[in-house]
Amino acid sequence: MSKPDIDHVSGTETTGHEWDGIRELNTPLPRWWVGLFYLCIIWAIGYWIVMPAWPGITGYTHGILNRSQRDVVTAEVDALKAARHARETELAHASLQQIQSNPDLLQFAMAAGRTTFADNCAACHGAGGQGGHGYPNLNDDVWLWGGTLADIEHTITVGVRSTDPNTRQSQMPAFGRDGILKPEQIDDLTEYVVHISGRAANAPAVARAAKLFADNCAACHGPAGKGNQEMGAPNLTDNDWLYGPTRADIRDQIWNGRGGVMPTWAGRLSPEEIKALAVYVHSMGGGE
Repeated sequence: MSKPDIDHVSGTETTGHEWDGIRELNTPLPRWWVGLFYLCIIWAIGYWIVMPAWPGITGYTHGILNRSQRDVVTAEVDALKAARHARETELAHASLQQIQSNPDLLQFAMAAGRTTFADNCAACHGAGGQGGHGYPNLNDDVWLWGGTLADIEHTITVGVRSTDPNTRQSQMPAFGRDGILKPEQIDDLTEYVVHISGRAANAPAVARAAKLFADNCAACHGPAGKGNQEMGAPNLTDNDWLYGPTRADIRDQIWNGRGGVMPTWAGRLSPEEIKALAVYVHSMGGGE
């Protein structure tokens, strides 16, 4: 039997391997580490036997406990639905006005509407309903299609310029892009809109644009530019601007005639969810 090779610096036996003059020490692993390693192996084998673990061609091994996280989640969701069923039934049969006059039902509708809003509406309107460029602010008292509970519920149900056959529908002509008006006429109309919104504007341009506005814009926005909720035409005399308040923003809107799309939520949300969402949006600060 050969004599063990001992490293003279550490006094530890080597494995006999050497690379470029460096010898490998034969240092055993700590007993606690080895024990923990084997314990993990035993635990893994036990887990494979007890819990679902191995995939197969048509399924998977279910284990002795036959426990499935999918079944657990399904059971929890079913339990939650059962707990909410009574309130949802009450919500389904109550009118919007009855919901508002019933504190308990209103609280349930607000909680459900808040969750539905966060999941489906916040991406466009903002987490707090503050809106953005091209997306209406739901916190003010400016409503293109009306801010009553019934109006809001209907808008959520059918959408705006959506695929629903009964969708809210309006169209601002592209006066510049389609060659309806000349560029200088659009410049004058821009000054006119700035003027009726209460800001300083070019007086000669305003005078020239008075007839242009009456001939091309008053049918929807009204003779005084106050808007028309039945047509979704905005009020041009306030300080709420969906696409921006600057002259460049207003001119661009007249030139291109933008019109956003709100999807129909009928079929995506249940009638109870739409009703709760309408109550929640109405409560955000500007409901009529």
